[in-house]
Amino acid sequence: MAAPPLHRSPLLLLSTHLVVALVALVTVGGATRVMEAGLACPDWPLCYGSVLPTAEMTVRVFLEWFHRLDAALVGLGLVVLAALSWGQRQCLPPAVPVLASAAMVLVAVQVALGALTVTRLLRFDIVTAHLATGLLLVALLSLLQQRLRLALEPLPPGVDGTLTAPWRWWPALAALLVYLQCVLGGLLASQWATGRCLHLLQGCHWLTAHRLLAGAALLAVVALPLKAAAAAWPRPARHLAFAAGLLVLLQ
Repeated sequence: MAAPPLHRSPLLLLSTHLVVALVALVTVGGATRVMEAGLACPDWPLCYGSVLPTAEMTVRVFLEWFHRLDAALVGLGLVVLAALSWGQRQCLPPAVPVLASAAMVLVAVQVALGALTVTRLLRFDIVTAHLATGLLLVALLSLLQQRLRLALEPLPPGVDGTLTAPWRWWPALAALLVYLQCVLGGLLASQWATGRCLHLLQGCHWLTAHRLLAGAALLAVVALPLKAAAAAWPRPARHLAFAAGLLVLLQ
């Protein structure tokens, strides 16, 4: 029987789906925050003492309930990913099972933070830590997925994917700045800092820091597609660079 195409590898497919699910999870979490639905389910881990609170279901309850459901599915998927990674570790890059295990640790932390978010009534530092951990999970799974993809689908002969200094670390720097910008934005939102600054002139230094960091992140990310256009980057890297540049401009 012929071997399945490399892009159909179960590990690669699972990691790709988990990245998408994590992005959806963070997005739904943001929608839950905007809709002020973080306490729509007043108990944890159930919602109104039920797995499916049909009698109490509203838009806000649905957002919080679906957020928890997506989180549970992602957690199960990460357990499977870690088990498969360690089971196939002899034919995988050493970093893959390590990253999968690290993701499991982060999921455990994220579950605890999710519970505390409800039981501590949306305390701002816990809410911010919950967001920071979720974004870190997205970055970690994205890195794992890319390592798997490179292992299963090597670059064509003659294509060198190595970046020269200082560009070798530039994508990581851009990702770090975007990550810090998102976490700082979450911190501002959880404390209603923008409204307090505009209406009460309180805590405006946080808003200023957010804007300055946004400028640094913008410059770092926009530089990626410019460099990709000027250099012979591999096609997947060029696509990612241009997508990142477009997204940061839209943001």
